[in-house]
Amino acid sequence: METVNVAGISADGLDGDRSRAGRRAVSLIQHEHLAAIGSYLGQGPVSPEILRRNLVVSGINLAALKGREVQVGEAILRFTLICAPCSRMEEALGKGGYSAVRGHGGWCAEVVRPGRVALGDLVQPVD
Repeated sequence: METVNVAGISADGLDGDRSRAGRRAVSLIQHEHLAAIGSYLGQGPVSPEILRRNLVVSGINLAALKGREVQVGEAILRFTLICAPCSRMEEALGKGGYSAVRGHGGWCAEVVRPGRVALGDLVQPVD
């Protein structure tokens, strides 16, 4: 996992990622949920790298955007599915990790329009 300030998003997802086109091309998580997950584990906010989501955003309720088109930087994404936690969360976060992430793991999205995204870009509904 590598943190970058600028990335391209193509139909296959984030450039350099192992994702593929479709409903799970890009994954996003709310920054605010990192503290919630950590709190459930009795610690501070978890590092977003542990959860392996492509984009970390703040100040917007991702759950309210299911099925909608959202502009992130130059790209337009359509939120499709909840990013459910995988069994690796127990290994990565310790006992209770899976349950802590459940309901807070973010969202998957398909790429409607490819484009560049950068740290600090606005995240806003298109419609």
